[in-house]
Amino acid sequence: MSQNMRNFAADLGHLIMTPEEYHQLKAFARQDGALLSLLWIGSFACYILGIANPLLGTVALVLIVASPFFAASRLRHFRDGAREGVISFLRGYAYTAMIFFYAAILLAAAMYIYFAFIDNGYLLSTINQFLGTKEGKQLIELYGMADQLQANLKALAEMRPIDYAVNMLSVNITIGLVLGLPIAAIMRRELKVES
Repeated sequence: MSQNMRNFAADLGHLIMTPEEYHQLKAFARQDGALLSLLWIGSFACYILGIANPLLGTVALVLIVASPFFAASRLRHFRDGAREGVISFLRGYAYTAMIFFYAAILLAAAMYIYFAFIDNGYLLSTINQFLGTKEGKQLIELYGMADQLQANLKALAEMRPIDYAVNMLSVNITIGLVLGLPIAAIMRRELKVES
């Protein structure tokens, strides 16, 4: 068999997943998705509390920015631990997309629970309180967005808990599909074929 044929066979072998490999990929992705969801739920909690406390708002932002790096580290852990240091781009992309998918489902569930049973108007009242302050009024005047802001607040007030959850679910899945591309490209490692 020629060297090119061996390389092609090796590449093809890395693209095709056996049922056992697929179950392994899903099991690890579920675990890592649960861990990522804890990061996101912590960020969401810091965001809610950060409306009244700017330091927690900064923590929320840092946790969100850390998400792709966390997902990349989990992919590296999967690659090095379960895949013996080898993972193709497509398998890495599937793994990363699944991590974000599972995390998005858990975050959506947490958001639904929060808005259905815990919030009781806290988010909107805190935003309205801030907008009533001198700084809030200056901010509105500076950007000239009073009408748009009132329309947005009215739309937020009319949203149901399921609307918040489904919106975040779709946004986070989309983000995962997009961020999965560079993460999988950076973390891929191919097996070198010996001649």
